[in-house]
Amino acid sequence: MPSTPVDLEKRRRTLRWVVFLSTAALIFDGYDLVVYGTVVPVLLSDPDQLGALTPGQAGTLGSYALLGVLVGALAAGAVGDRIGRRKVMLVNLAWFSVGMAITATTQSVATFGAFRFLTGVGVGALVATVGALVAEFAPPGQRNRYNAIVYSGIPAGGVLAALTAITLGDSLGWRGLFWIGALPIVVLLPLALRFLPESPKWLVARGRYADAEAAQIRTGIPVPDPEPVVEDKVGFPALASRRFRLPTALLGMMSFAGLLLTYGLNTWLPQIMGDQGYGKNYSLTFLLVLNLAAIGGGLIASFVADRIGAKRVVASTFVLASLALAALPLSMPAAVLFLAVALAGVGTIGTQVLIYGLVSNYYPTSARAAGVAWCAGFGRLGGIVGPIIGGVLVGAGVGGSTAFQLFAGISLLGALVTTMVPRSSHFERPATDLAQDGDRSTVAA
Repeated sequence: MPSTPVDLEKRRRTLRWVVFLSTAALIFDGYDLVVYGTVVPVLLSDPDQLGALTPGQAGTLGSYALLGVLVGALAAGAVGDRIGRRKVMLVNLAWFSVGMAITATTQSVATFGAFRFLTGVGVGALVATVGALVAEFAPPGQRNRYNAIVYSGIPAGGVLAALTAITLGDSLGWRGLFWIGALPIVVLLPLALRFLPESPKWLVARGRYADAEAAQIRTGIPVPDPEPVVEDKVGFPALASRRFRLPTALLGMMSFAGLLLTYGLNTWLPQIMGDQGYGKNYSLTFLLVLNLAAIGGGLIASFVADRIGAKRVVASTFVLASLALAALPLSMPAAVLFLAVALAGVGTIGTQVLIYGLVSNYYPTSARAAGVAWCAGFGRLGGIVGPIIGGVLVGAGVGGSTAFQLFAGISLLGALVTTMVPRSSHFERPATDLAQDGDRSTVAA
């Protein structure tokens, strides 16, 4: 049945709410990621905060949240394709907020690490669920850009954390910075309860056709035709099927590389630059540039990905990161140095934004949440390794040059793995292909 003007307006309004709530949730994920990097220098220099802390211990402490993210992402993938995207989002908005609030009150390294882990569980579940949710609401031919908009919330949260630390860090202290991360439970959760719908595609995939039709009346989102279930498997078992086994491994390796670079740089860039003679605010400005460039560059790259395909763009941005990171240890004017940091942000954090979009469109609905969860969860192992590598190198006194060169090599490996990912019949075709088939009206919807 053709959509009426009322249905189209409902659909646009629903999409706006889904994108807004998903982006806002990931802004706080990005804030959590970067706020720890902004307080590391304080925790290292002042043992009265949590106790004596070495650089190696700080790197390990930074990985506790990522272990939680791994657990949360895999847990969300295990249940998200069975109980729905909405329930997972609501529960973990509250979980994440409570974790941040309790972390702000801790008094020792052990309790700080424990609640960083528990907070990470909520973060991981959100990251794993958002990609599936947005992919199922976004119009065909525009899914990469909508995923990029939403996942740009992560570097946007990094920008928020850096700006807050620069402007309010001295007055709020590190505990105040963590209290800010608890705001979703009072500003986002009530809105999500009211305006976040369940995915009609998921309802159809679970055989709940009456609920999907009721959702269409409320949201204007048309009820899709059922997709064939992959070998009668749902969630993680589908990823392990013969059809998806190889691409699942390769996509996980891509995310591993992307998140190793993202977390390694966000955790240690201020400290490395400080060791090279830059003042505190100057070092935090590098962090700001890194994440701002990731937002702008990731959005531009997503438009290109919708035209020519995400796989080509991801491989190219990995190579861009390698070149920029290899240049960072070189002596260069400040303007050129900031440009290199910006390009590194596009090629690392921006690349990870594109990877989430690629993965969320790679799998069918019956395995989409599990696919994104696998990518977010396994990738977080790279996020755990990144801060530890930085901590070991800084503690050994070899610092920036070696770390940047190592990260550049990992970027090249990420590009190589990307080129090996096979095409999937469920993978969204580029907009140029759709247009050539005469489907321009769908692309422009």
